Amino acid sequence: MASSKDSKKPGSSVSFSRRKFLGAAATIGAGGLASAPALAQQSPLDLLLKFRKRGSWNDQFDSRNNDGALSSSNVPVFSSQTPGFIEASQVEYRDIVARGGWPVVPANKKLKLGRSSSSIQILRKRLKVSGDLSANASESNVYDSWVEAAVRRFQARHGLPADGVMGRYSFAAMNIPASVRLGQLDTNLIRLRSMSGNPGDRYVMVNIPAIQIEAVDGDRVALRHTAIVGKIDRQTPILNSKIHEVIFNPYWTSPVSIIRKDIIPAMRKDNTYLARNKIRLFSYSTGEEVPAESVDWSGYDAVKYKFRQDPGKINAMASAKINFPNPHAVYMHDTPDKALFGNITRFNSSGCIRVQNVRDLVTWILRDTPQWSRQNIEAAIATGQSTPVRVAQAIPVYLTYVTAWSTQKGVTQFRNDIYRRDGVEQLALK
Repeated sequence: MASSKDSKKPGSSVSFSRRKFLGAAATIGAGGLASAPALAQQSPLDLLLKFRKRGSWNDQFDSRNNDGALSSSNVPVFSSQTPGFIEASQVEYRDIVARGGWPVVPANKKLKLGRSSSSIQILRKRLKVSGDLSANASESNVYDSWVEAAVRRFQARHGLPADGVMGRYSFAAMNIPASVRLGQLDTNLIRLRSMSGNPGDRYVMVNIPAIQIEAVDGDRVALRHTAIVGKIDRQTPILNSKIHEVIFNPYWTSPVSIIRKDIIPAMRKDNTYLARNKIRLFSYSTGEEVPAESVDWSGYDAVKYKFRQDPGKINAMASAKINFPNPHAVYMHDTPDKALFGNITRFNSSGCIRVQNVRDLVTWILRDTPQWSRQNIEAAIATGQSTPVRVAQAIPVYLTYVTAWSTQKGVTQFRNDIYRRDGVEQLALK
């Protein structure tokens, strides 16, 4: 999808980048409590107030620098502490609902720093009710730095680019009623409790609606990665498995669904599509390569063949593939299309999970696998040769669906119900 209209256009000039702001907030979440005691003493709101300048959502950012409010806590979503934090949020939201909820903020024009509007007074009231703006803040109709900081805190809690600008995505998230948000907390507390048990000392958790990955070590988040997951009509499945293999410079074999929906239509329009993308056809029965020109592309006879893309920079999985047994034939992998990680709604895949900065995650996965240091990983990728590596100790992986949670006091996270599993139309992404 195109980038958010809440954000500045790519390439715009900023004096203090979003990367720098989120990087400072992420220092705590990346295990930096000892190295950054001053930051550790500050609340998430303090961090947001400290770094007020906006940057572009399409700035390059990595697994240590995204989702500032998330990264200010190193407690994983699957932590035994999470239900207690959610219960505290439920108490807060029940009180908000009992007091009449929050006002609807008119979404008739974009609001940003320096603007004056009667709508800003309503925005201030809305932010005060949810605790994003201090109750002692003024009732001014000016969009000042305090409002901007509060908006950025709100945006971070809702998985939006924390640029401090009220655009259509921010208005949509802000105007969901408090009663609906309370119901979302109730639904997800039940969901998390149903997943109770010991997930393991080291595991990987993919939260599909949050489009985010946590690598957890000893009940603390070691890494967070931005992800791309399945489209609404090609959903990433919910499952539990174990990561047993990493392949560097993998071949990519197309599933039948992609052959039908994507490759055959592409070949009908351009018969050089396979050659340009270094995709070759093979017979399943003989294993021999089949010339593309011998296939009738007007029908669907092509699904009888194996479509395999050679390793390389344009390979659909780029540098690495992370395998785990499952009946859906999904996996985690790198991608040559890095620009997609800059989108707000990263539901672009055919079910598999694309991982930003996958080499960091692979290094963490292979930590206990002999002879696979980061240096050796980079050397293997540089060869261009397909290299499978068996993981010495298989690591649990959970593909799950959590749209509301809390892992720290006073910071409640909400996400769109992209696959409509929460049962409330207002929570689904439009």
